[in-house]
Amino acid sequence: MLETVKCHIKKKFPFLIGKKILVACSGGIDSVVLARILKELKFNISLAHCNFSLRGIESDEDEKFVISIADKLSIPIFNTKFDTKQFKEINKVSTQMAARELRYHWFDELCKKHSFDFIVTGHHLDDEIETFLINLTRGTGIRGLIGIPETNHKVIRPLLMISRNDIYEYAIKNNITWREDHSNTDTDYLRNKFRLNVIPSLKQTNANFLKGFQKTTTHLKTSLTLVNDYMELIKKLVFIVKETSIEIDILKLKGLPNTNFLLYELLFPFGFTNLGDIIDLLDAQTGKKIFSKKYRLLKNRNFLILDQKSQINIKSHFYINQGDKTLKKPLYLSINKVDEILDCTPNNLYLDFDKLVFPLKLRIWEDGDYFFPFGMKGKKKLSKFFKDEKLSLISKEKIWVLLSENNIIWVVGMRSDERFKVDDETKHILKITYSEI
Repeated sequence: MLETVKCHIKKKFPFLIGKKILVACSGGIDSVVLARILKELKFNISLAHCNFSLRGIESDEDEKFVISIADKLSIPIFNTKFDTKQFKEINKVSTQMAARELRYHWFDELCKKHSFDFIVTGHHLDDEIETFLINLTRGTGIRGLIGIPETNHKVIRPLLMISRNDIYEYAIKNNITWREDHSNTDTDYLRNKFRLNVIPSLKQTNANFLKGFQKTTTHLKTSLTLVNDYMELIKKLVFIVKETSIEIDILKLKGLPNTNFLLYELLFPFGFTNLGDIIDLLDAQTGKKIFSKKYRLLKNRNFLILDQKSQINIKSHFYINQGDKTLKKPLYLSINKVDEILDCTPNNLYLDFDKLVFPLKLRIWEDGDYFFPFGMKGKKKLSKFFKDEKLSLISKEKIWVLLSENNIIWVVGMRSDERFKVDDETKHILKITYSEI
């Protein structure tokens, strides 16, 4: 098996040679064998062990065992302890997801702090089969059936073509000891049910099951590559890339076969995975929106507008006190007293200082807001003003207003208010300049 892994790394992961590698080591047979093999192949490795505090004394004994392995192999080790149950409760996730998030976040920190190039894990062929079956029973597409990727950014899995039995035989032949996690025999977990009951039956039924599975996943990966290539062509047809957003042309998209599938594939990279919500948005009213973890999808007439979620709470208020010279967020505003009006642009505001009541307040505009547009008689609702200015939904959402008490004195970057203008009676002029951050 040593030679098999050596050839596989040379073929699939030649970039690992000469790099600084962090090996995730639980103390179980898979990760211990992986560490031994990489050490035998003279890779520059260190071990990383997470104590998730889920099995009491057993978890602590696992930690001691991995430390002893590092000592025997004369390699560095990093170990840490987590309160996984508390993290699970606070973040409302499963135990497995909590452990995963804690583990990989810590690995990333180690990589940054100690300049590791890659993280390697001991996932093997049987793990991939388990993931395949779990996703299959839950309902999935091609990506779910592919199973565990061999590479995922910095994470490399060099044993995915090796079976659990081969790893076991290698460990026995080379007198390698490991720790058994007794939770792996708990059939309350779906993965363990497949591991202990289903997969052994499949192997017994068909002696070539593992080879057949590998062929299937290879075909699926090829199919996904084909889909991805096709989606690049679709993007060129229906995507309109703006400075801070992407517009999807609904009419063009509906003119193509398999519209729903195409839309799902277009949006999957942005974290949108609920097919029903995505499809409903096609025929929804303007203004309807859905969210992924980082992105928002907004229906606007014949377009779907994709942009990142705002990092600013729309209910947030920001204040300018008398004497302040700048406001640095969420907009950059410079505030100065001047003697005359020189450059009249939408980004420069000139006010009669004596008409103001401090502190001035900056916030996102709200429905029902109105002002008295400079150069006009009477008041106007901002919603009507924006309509006259032909602003899109996205543009309207990013409009800030500056207020003195509860009166709007400036629709920032667009129009000032007539009531606070500089006139012949003005004695002191305040200039506020808006700059993009």
